[in-house]
Amino acid sequence: MTPTQTERLRRRNALWQQLRAGTPGTPAFEETLTALSLLTGWDRPRLLAGLGLTAAEVPPGRP
Repeated sequence: MTPTQTERLRRRNALWQQLRAGTPGTPAFEETLTALSLLTGWDRPRLLAGLGLTAAEVPPGRP
């Protein structure tokens, strides 16, 4: 594995960890979700499903 691949995987794993520890619907959660989406190419519903959530449970921008 190249250093670039290793760093990408570390970043991805750190973002997943932040999401699991965060509060769904908060601005910080949404920012992390967006960053992970850009890194992985996954859409929001797929990322939420990875957390065991649905888009109906976590509308974008919910306070």
